[in-house]
Amino acid sequence: MSTTRRTFLGLGASAAVAATLAACSSQQGGSGSGSSGAISLWTHNGGNKEELAVVNKAVEAFNAANPDTPVEVKSYPQASYNDSIAAAAVAGDLPDILDLDGPIMPNWAWAGYLAPLQISSELEDSIIDSAKGYWNDTLYSVGPYDTSLCFLGRKSAFEAAGVPIPTVDKPWTKDEFDAALAKLAELPDYSYAIDFSVADSAEWWPYAYAPMLQSFGGDLIDRETFETAEGFLNGDAAVQWGEWFRSCFTKGYASQTPATDGQDFLQGKVPLYYAGGWKVLQSQETFGQDEVLILPPVDFGQGAHVGGGSWQWGVSATSSNPTAANAFIEFLMQDEYLVEYSNAIGNFPSVPSATPQTDYYKEGGALEPVYEIGTKYALLRPATPGYKVISSIFDKAARDIVSGADVKSTLDQAVKDIDADINSNNGYQAK
Repeated sequence: MSTTRRTFLGLGASAAVAATLAACSSQQGGSGSGSSGAISLWTHNGGNKEELAVVNKAVEAFNAANPDTPVEVKSYPQASYNDSIAAAAVAGDLPDILDLDGPIMPNWAWAGYLAPLQISSELEDSIIDSAKGYWNDTLYSVGPYDTSLCFLGRKSAFEAAGVPIPTVDKPWTKDEFDAALAKLAELPDYSYAIDFSVADSAEWWPYAYAPMLQSFGGDLIDRETFETAEGFLNGDAAVQWGEWFRSCFTKGYASQTPATDGQDFLQGKVPLYYAGGWKVLQSQETFGQDEVLILPPVDFGQGAHVGGGSWQWGVSATSSNPTAANAFIEFLMQDEYLVEYSNAIGNFPSVPSATPQTDYYKEGGALEPVYEIGTKYALLRPATPGYKVISSIFDKAARDIVSGADVKSTLDQAVKDIDADINSNNGYQAK
C-alpha cells in the first residue's frame, strides 16, 4: 500500500470548498430539522465525547469558511442511533449527512436512504479499501478510520510454555495455533489458554468469527451473486470450522462464560485474548508494552483474515444540498482530522498519508502492528442489503454450536433462513 501523501483539499481547503458551495447557493436548505441554509449532520457519537469533539472541531472550521451553508450537528447515543435513522426515513426527515456502520451501508442504500457520494476521485483512490462502502459498484460512504482484530498475548507466558511467536508476515497455521493453545492451557498460573471474547454481543460474533470461517474456506454467502448461502455456510469447510471452534471449548482451552470486556486477560486469568486494536493500549498500561504481544490472525488453510469496515460518512438521498454535504465530507477527510480521530479514539487513519503523523500508528508506535494486520488481512463483510439478517442468523448459529448443537444441522438451518430472507426480498435487487 502506497504511503505517498495525497492532497485533495490541502492548504487551499477553505477556498476550494467555498468555490464549490458558491455554485450550489440556489439549493440552500437543510433536511433533518436543520435551519434554512444549514446542512444537518447526525452522528452516533452522543456517548463518545472524544470522537464527537473531532467532528465538532471540523464543523467549526468548515462553518467559518462557509457561513452560508453551516453544518449543524445532532448527536445520538449509539444504541438508539439506527432506530432514529429508520424513523426519520419513514417521516421523510433524514439529515443531509449521516454516519453509519460500514456493513449496514448496502441495506440503507437499497432502502433509499443514501445517495451516491460525489467526492473527488483523488480522495476516493487515497482511502484504504476497508474504509470505502460500495454497493452495486457505486460508492456510498467513506470512513475516516478503521481498526483490526488481533490476538493479544502475554510474552512471559509464551516463553514459559515454549510457544513460538507468529509474525504479521508469517501467521500461525491451524496446527501451530492448536499446539499453542494446548501448551498455554497447561500453564499452572492461568485458568484457560484463551479468551475468545464470546461474552461480547451485537455484531461481534460475525465480525470476529466469520473471518475464521472464511480462512477455513467457507463464507456467509456466495459473494459472486449474493443469492444464496448454500454450500458456503454449510459446506465441508464451514462444518470443519464449526467443529474446530466448538472443540476449543470442549477441550477446555476457552471458557464459554468469560468475563466481559477482556477482564480475564487484564486480570491475569488467561495468557491469550482475541480482541481488537481498541484493547491494546489498556493491556499495555496493565502489563507494560514489552509484555503484550500483538499477534496476527490464524491461517486455517485459505489465508488469514480479519474483519474490516467501521463507521463511515454518507449523504442522504433526500438532502436538499448534496453538493455542500459532499464538500463537508471531503473537508472532514483531510489528514488533519484523520490524525485527530486516531489520537482521540485509537483507530488508524483511512488515508495512509495521515498515519505517520499519529501518536500510536507512526513507525515504532505502540499500535503499529495493528495497522499492519488490518491493512494486510482485512476482509469486508458481504456487501449485500441482506447482511443485517445474515449477521443475526450467523450469530445465533455460532452460539448454538459453541453450546453443543450439531454443527451440520445448525449450519443447514442457517442457510435455509438466510436464503428464505433473500427470496422474500426479491434477491435484494436495486429498487
